[in-house]
Amino acid sequence: MSNIQALRGTRDILPDEAVVWQHVEATARDILHRAAYREIRPPMLEQTELFARGIGEATDVVGKEMYSFEDRGGRSITLRPEITAGLVRAFIGNKLFASGGVQRLWHTGPAFRYERPQKGRQRQFHQLDVEILGSRDPRADVEVIAIATDILQTLGLKSLSLDINSVGSGADRQAYRDALINYLTPYRDDLDSDSQDRLTRNPLRILDSKDSRTQEIIQDAPSLLDHLSEDSQGHFDQVQQQLSALGIDFTINPRLVRGLDYYTHTAFEIMSADLGAQATVCGGGRYDGLVQQLGGPEVPAIGFAIGLERLTILLQQLQTTPTPTLDFYMVSRGEKAEPVTTVLAQQLRHQGFAVEVDLSGSVFGKQFKRADRSGAMACLILGDAEAEGGTVQLKWLSSGEQAELSQGELLDMADTLKAKIATLR
Repeated sequence: MSNIQALRGTRDILPDEAVVWQHVEATARDILHRAAYREIRPPMLEQTELFARGIGEATDVVGKEMYSFEDRGGRSITLRPEITAGLVRAFIGNKLFASGGVQRLWHTGPAFRYERPQKGRQRQFHQLDVEILGSRDPRADVEVIAIATDILQTLGLKSLSLDINSVGSGADRQAYRDALINYLTPYRDDLDSDSQDRLTRNPLRILDSKDSRTQEIIQDAPSLLDHLSEDSQGHFDQVQQQLSALGIDFTINPRLVRGLDYYTHTAFEIMSADLGAQATVCGGGRYDGLVQQLGGPEVPAIGFAIGLERLTILLQQLQTTPTPTLDFYMVSRGEKAEPVTTVLAQQLRHQGFAVEVDLSGSVFGKQFKRADRSGAMACLILGDAEAEGGTVQLKWLSSGEQAELSQGELLDMADTLKAKIATLR
């Protein structure tokens, strides 16, 4: 009987790698808390209509990549292919707009797309999603870019680059769409098959084509920046000025349009040169019409998503993640000693120490070897003699220094032990 394997495009995040994920999440949580963002937790299952209306039926995501099914009630349900639409649905359905003002929200969790799996891209993938709802101010655009940059730099990434563009208002985008179709139509037969399909459905996505011949054709295509209204250009100019004031370097990329229909005005991507072909670790932009499009009031918004698979690959390559720290490794042997170890370990944990108990029941020699490999600062040793006498042997693993203490003394000297462990680290 063969083993049941993980589904293609999914993978197990094992304990050694989970440490990296926890570090990313803790870093992001701290930065977002200091910038007054609040966590929201929408479900992973949504009505299919949400994504058809929000992302756009002509997009590849909706047309080719969604995991959709009919439930027992005959409803079409989809595993979310991205987070923003569901977050906006929650914002509308729970009337978070009723209090007025600006809502700063964030969420992290899995999303699902049926794509060809590759390094850093899985069919179940994870994103950190950050949004500001309720502000048209260019400062909101700059804030989310600065927050994304802070998170990535705090995690230790250095070879980062920021591309920005403006896709303008809905009217600007439509004017550019028409101009792009007029330019590309004579070249239709020379485009790759995906671009031919997109020509009338979603022509802006042709700008993202990786086909070499298509790339040659679009080199002379009209620029989206030439089709911006005065207001759109003014907004984009202010974003550039404020990024420069923060010392955030950027490149204007007129081919950057992002893949989803709801984007307006600012679009941006942050890339890492350390990741190879799949260089984008963060992407986002403004979506002023999405809340209204999904049945809510007119609420402007902007946000970004960081792909956690790609980010954790980078961190593992750069070895920037701190290793987990263990204070004490506890070894014991004997009918009287082993129950005492359980109690003493829990008491130490309550005092803030990280403690691992050896549960193997093997001879002391084997337990000591595991203690040496554990990375702990010290080993606590209990045999039946220590259990009967209410004592414990404390051995500092770096020096081999060893002393016998009463269990009460060990608990009473918590501050002294913490200070010594800090110096050893």
